[in-house]
Amino acid sequence: MQMFLAFLASSIPLGVPLLYGSVGEIITEKSGHLNLGIPGIMYVGSISGVIGAFFYEAACDAAGVALNPALAILIPLLCSILGSVIMGLIYSFMTVTLRANQNVTGLALTTFGIGIGNFFGSSLTKLANSDLPIVALTRTSNIYRTALPFADDLGWFGQLFLSHDFLTYGSVIIALIAAFVLGRTRVGLNLRAVGENPATADAAGINVTRYKYVATMIGSAVAGLGGLQYVVAFTNGVWSNNGFGDRGWIAIALVIFALWKPSMAIIGSFLFGALCNANNYIRGLGTATQELFKMLPYVVTLLVLIITSMRKKREHQPPQSLGLSYFREDR
Repeated sequence: MQMFLAFLASSIPLGVPLLYGSVGEIITEKSGHLNLGIPGIMYVGSISGVIGAFFYEAACDAAGVALNPALAILIPLLCSILGSVIMGLIYSFMTVTLRANQNVTGLALTTFGIGIGNFFGSSLTKLANSDLPIVALTRTSNIYRTALPFADDLGWFGQLFLSHDFLTYGSVIIALIAAFVLGRTRVGLNLRAVGENPATADAAGINVTRYKYVATMIGSAVAGLGGLQYVVAFTNGVWSNNGFGDRGWIAIALVIFALWKPSMAIIGSFLFGALCNANNYIRGLGTATQELFKMLPYVVTLLVLIITSMRKKREHQPPQSLGLSYFREDR
C-alpha cells in the first residue's frame, strides 16, 4: 500500500507539465491553429524562468541578503510568461499575419526554442563556474516546492493530494477556468466559432485576427508554465540542456486524448504521468520490458484516436478549420 501511494504521489508531478502544455495547446487549437511549437515554447518558458531566478539569486548573494519569497516566485514566473508569450507572438505573426504553413512554422519554432534554451543554459553554466553542465537553483526551488504545513498531519490523503507545489494546484485551476471560459462564456463561444468557421465568425462581427493572436499567446503562456514547473519543482531547480525530454510532444498528443476538452486533460495528464512513471516501479522484468512500458502513453493515444475516429461524433473531432489559414478576401 505504501509503495502504491508513493507511485501515485510521484506520478502527479510528472503529469503537471503535460497538463499545462495540453491546456495551452487546446486554447490555441480552439482558434483554429495547430501549434507544433509547444515543445519549444515550454523549453523557452523553462529557461526564461531559470534566467530570472539565476540573476535574482546572484543579486541577493552580491548584496548579502536572503531571498524574498514573493520575489523568488514572481520573478521566474513573470520571466517564464514573458518568454512564452514572445514565442506565441512569433508564431501568431507567422501564421496569422503572414499566413505561413502552421505545421512548418510550429516545427521551426520547436527547433528554435530548444536552440535558444540550450544556448542560454550553457551561458548560465559558464557564469556560475559550474564543474558540471547544469545550473542549480536550490533556494528558488525550495520556495516553489513549499507544501501545505498541515499535509503531514493528514496521513495518506495529505501525502497524495496536499504535499505538492502551488504550480501543481495552479495547473488544475487553470484547466478548470479554461473549461469554463470555453464552454460557458461568450468569449469562449466566439473563440470556438473562429476555430470552426472563421469566415462566418468574421461576418458576425467577431475580430478573427484578434482572437487568434490572443488565444495563441495565452495558450503559449500556459504551456510555458509547464516548463517552469518542471525545472523549479520536479527537478529541484536543476537545469540541464536537453533535460526536458519529449514532454512537449506528449502534451500535444494528450490534446487528442482529451478530445479538445481542458477538463478531460486533467484526467488524461495525470493518467499519462502514471503511465510514464510505471517503468520506474517495474522490477525484475528486464530493460526491454521497461522500454515497452515507456510506449504506453503513445499507444493509449493511438487507441483513443482510432476509437474517436470510428465513432465519428462531431463533439469528439478537432475544430473544423484547424490548421487552415484564413484569407479574409476569399470570404
